[in-house]
Amino acid sequence: MKILLTGATGYIGKRLLPLLLKNGHQVICCVRDKSRFNYPQTDQGNVQLIEADFLDVASLVNIPGDIDAAYYLIHSMSDTSGSYDKMESASAYNFINRLSLTKARQIIYLSGIVNDRSLSRHLSSRKAVEDILRSSKVPCTALRAGIIVGSGSASFEIIRDLVDKLPVMITPKWLNTRCQPIAVWDVLEFLLRSLLNPQTYNQSFDIGGPDILSYKEMLLEFARAKKLTRYIFTVPVMTPKLSSYWLYFVTSTSYRLASALVGSMKTEVVCQDNRINALLHISPMTYREALERALEKIQKDDIISSWKDSLASSSFTGSISQYLKVPKKGCYIDRRKKEIIDRGYTIEKIWSIGGQTGWYYADWLWDLRGFLDKVFGGVGTRRGRTHKNALFPGDALDFWRVVYADKKQGKLVLYAEMKLPGEAWLEFKIINNTLYQAATFKPKGLLGRLYWYAVLPFHGFIFNGMLNKLVN
Repeated sequence: MKILLTGATGYIGKRLLPLLLKNGHQVICCVRDKSRFNYPQTDQGNVQLIEADFLDVASLVNIPGDIDAAYYLIHSMSDTSGSYDKMESASAYNFINRLSLTKARQIIYLSGIVNDRSLSRHLSSRKAVEDILRSSKVPCTALRAGIIVGSGSASFEIIRDLVDKLPVMITPKWLNTRCQPIAVWDVLEFLLRSLLNPQTYNQSFDIGGPDILSYKEMLLEFARAKKLTRYIFTVPVMTPKLSSYWLYFVTSTSYRLASALVGSMKTEVVCQDNRINALLHISPMTYREALERALEKIQKDDIISSWKDSLASSSFTGSISQYLKVPKKGCYIDRRKKEIIDRGYTIEKIWSIGGQTGWYYADWLWDLRGFLDKVFGGVGTRRGRTHKNALFPGDALDFWRVVYADKKQGKLVLYAEMKLPGEAWLEFKIINNTLYQAATFKPKGLLGRLYWYAVLPFHGFIFNGMLNKLVN
């Protein structure tokens, strides 16, 4: 079968693609930015890559007409204008209009559980998109999930941050709200078994694991899984805004995503029925089983996808290719070079930089810069990195975004996502037996120029110290 996979670079899309290929399908991966699509060349025989933006109707002509089914995995949470709900509705209308011109027999949409009478803006938008998709002449199957538990999922990473960092937590009262978490592996199984199954056409299903827990219970169970002792006290005085700031400063989430999550966490997300389990012969794993599997994946550095690499984790806009060419005109550039002793050693050091490894020299200054960035509304350094020693275009790396990564060539280009009065790049490239390192800053106005000269005294030992550590 020929399957259209939208959101192929997203958290679920990255995990669904290899499973669809394993089942023998030909997959058309629909992405907004081809530069962010990374898949082994050896597995691309049945993969067709197309670039399309569902807010740009003209770009949708790239979608072939002979598809059999389509997965709709598009969300606009990374929008910085605050109108993501309008964007999600517009994208859904454009999607069904284009799909009506194809041979598609099914749309599969992954949504959120929306059984509560009072929905957050985030969940209301999911429900609105579902209604739009179900108005299509193409049969739609909507799978509604609550908290998705898996290595790299936003919910899992937030829980992990809170438990790892806070032995005692003073928390908002919405931590007593109940939900029904589901393992990401079960979500994928529901998505796969619903495909071109007539019994699921024109229906909406709640999907969840067997456990109904409060968020407080989920945190404590996570602590037990890691053999940690944690104490949680809830207070009624924490407003939604304070709750959002609490999540933003303690965890790796962005403030925008924290606000959306806080709004949703006040709503109970419990399945109304589980008839789809019997229909598709699926027995979802327990919350504890999902936790243990996720922790095992992290231990083995076997994380297929992470929400941190999505644009929702930052204010990054546009395509990566826009930032690939590092400017020179009107820029301040700190250039350094050093002869290398062992090319392989240096490349491995570069590809392991940041995250838990750190920046090899004066890490406390990098941490201080990350803290200041958080204070001023930036991403900070808590995002870390998804893999210990692998980098791909589009990956988040502390407060940088990878825009180019070619390990064989020995070239890595990072674009700064921190709050700056300008734009910044950090480049590493190996030519012959020399490592070239360049920090480029393109200032905006007088403030940008003052900023460069204010940090210039630190560059001498930070960048020189880092360069020496990458070589020796």
